[in-house]
Amino acid sequence: MKRFFNLYKICSLALALTMLASCAEEFTNRPPEDTISLDSYYSTNEQVTSATNGMYARTWFQFHNKFFFAVAEVGSGNMYTGSSDVNAMRTFSLNGSDPELVNGWSSLWANIAQANLIINFLPDRVGPGVSPEVLQNTIGEAYFMRATAYFYLVRLWGDVPIIENNLDFASNPVINKNRIEDVYTLIEMDYQAAIENLYDKTRSSNYTANARVSKGSAKAMLAKVYLYQQRYSDARQMAEEVINSGEFKLLGGESLPDKSFGDLFTYPNNNNEESIFAIQWVTDGNYGSASNCNTQFGISTAAITTSNASYGGVFGPSQDAIFNIYTEPGDVRRKETIMMPGDEYPNIKVRINSGTEEQTGFIVPDADQIGGQGAGAAIKKYCIGIVNGDVTGPIDAWNMMENNTYLMRYADLLLIHAEAILGGAGSTSDASALSSYNAVRNRAGLPSVSSFTFDELFLERRRELCFEGDFWFDLGRIPRAQAIAIMAAQNRGNKDLEEHFTPDESDFYLDYPDNEVAKNPLLLEDPVPYSFD
Repeated sequence: MKRFFNLYKICSLALALTMLASCAEEFTNRPPEDTISLDSYYSTNEQVTSATNGMYARTWFQFHNKFFFAVAEVGSGNMYTGSSDVNAMRTFSLNGSDPELVNGWSSLWANIAQANLIINFLPDRVGPGVSPEVLQNTIGEAYFMRATAYFYLVRLWGDVPIIENNLDFASNPVINKNRIEDVYTLIEMDYQAAIENLYDKTRSSNYTANARVSKGSAKAMLAKVYLYQQRYSDARQMAEEVINSGEFKLLGGESLPDKSFGDLFTYPNNNNEESIFAIQWVTDGNYGSASNCNTQFGISTAAITTSNASYGGVFGPSQDAIFNIYTEPGDVRRKETIMMPGDEYPNIKVRINSGTEEQTGFIVPDADQIGGQGAGAAIKKYCIGIVNGDVTGPIDAWNMMENNTYLMRYADLLLIHAEAILGGAGSTSDASALSSYNAVRNRAGLPSVSSFTFDELFLERRRELCFEGDFWFDLGRIPRAQAIAIMAAQNRGNKDLEEHFTPDESDFYLDYPDNEVAKNPLLLEDPVPYSFD
C-alpha cells in the first residue's frame, strides 16, 4: 500500500468548526489532528471512503511518536531509556505536567473528536450517488476508532468523560468524568456498531486491500475488551468467531510458511494477513504522518548507524527484557525483537565509518559500541535500517518512514482465545486452547505443550508482543500486588548500573494533564454515571 492515505484534508463542517473554534483550547472540543470537513455533500463513494483516511494515521501520531512507548514499554520494564523526555515511567515519576503525557491525551481525544463528527454529521451530507453500504462502512470505521481511543483512555487514566458529540459541550466544556464501567459500556457499544456496519473481509496476499478495518477487526478488539473485564465466556465466543471466519492468518505459520515472524515488522509486509488493525503511516511531506520508530529504536554510534538520522536509539531494551524473556532455546522471536552483540542481519542496510560508507548487512557490534541508551543491546522490531528502495520504502524530511505500527494482530487474538478458555483457572489442557497457544509457539520455533498455566501464557504474551505496547496493559489487569512484585524485581537500569523501582497502586493510572485540569476542574472530582440514550 503506497498512497492509499494521501487525502488527509478531508472537508469542513462550517457550523461545527465555527463552534469548535470558540473554545478550541478545551479538551472536550479538541481540534482534530487533521481538519475534518463536512460542509458540502459528498457525491461519490470515493469521497465518503476518504472521510476516515486521517484517522488511520495522523490522529494517532502524537500518541504513538513517544508517549505510547514511554508509558507502555518503559513503564512495563520492557524498554530502557535515559532520555529526559521519555524516561519518567522508568522511575514511576510521570506527572500531569509531562509534555508527552499531554501529547498522548490530546491525540486520543483528537481521534474521538473526528469520529464524533463523522458519526453525527456525515450521514446527512452525502449525495444520492453514494452507496448506502459505503456510507455504513465509513460510519463503522468511525465507531471502531472511537472505541479504540476510549479503550486506551480507560486503561491509562481510568475514569474519563464520555463525549458522543463534541458540539453538546461547545458552550460549556467543563464536564464530569464518567465511571470506568460506563466507559467500557460505550466501548462495547461502539465495537458492536462497528461490527454491524463494517465490511466482511478475508485477508489475502493483496496487502493494499487489507489496510482498512473490518467486521473481524472489530470482533477481535471486542474479544480483548471482554478479556480485560474477565468476561471469559464472551471473550472466547468473540475470538472463536474471528478464528472460525478464516479472515486472518499467522505470518510464518502453517498457512503462510513462506514468511516468518521477522517479516511482520518490515515495510513490504505492511497489511499482511496477520494484521487486525495497524496505523497506516505515510510520508506525505507533512510532519506527523509517518513513523519515527526506525530512528528512535535504531543504533547510532561512530561505528554503525541503522537510522537515517545522525541520532538514534532513544529507546533500548531493558536488562529484564534482554535476560529474562527469551530463555527458551530456539525462540526465533529473540533475534527479531532484540539485537544482541554478534547477531547478523543480512538484509538491513546501514551506514558505517561515521556515516561515510553504506553497506547492506551488518553484524551487531560489542555491547560497549551499540550506543543508544547503554543497554548493551538494541531494539530490532520496527528497526528496518537506512532508506533502501522498496525494502524500507520512502523517508520524509524528519527521517520518518512508512512501516505500519500494529495496534492488534492475529497472534494476540489467539493468545486471548487461549486465556479466555483458561478462564482464571490454574492451568488448562483444553484442546482448543492448546491449538491457539501452540500455533503462536510453533511459529516462534518452540515445541507444542500439552498444558499451560496462566503464568506461562502471561510470559508468552510478553515474548510475542514485546515492544508492541501491550505489556503495561497486561500488568494493569492482573492483581496489583502481583504486578508490583513483577516490576519491583526488574532491573530498570542500563548494563552498567542496576536499578530497581517499585510502583505504588496509584501509578497504574496516569495523572490528568495539568493544563486540562486547569480548564476542567471536574477531572479531579468523583466520576458520575453516564446516561446512555
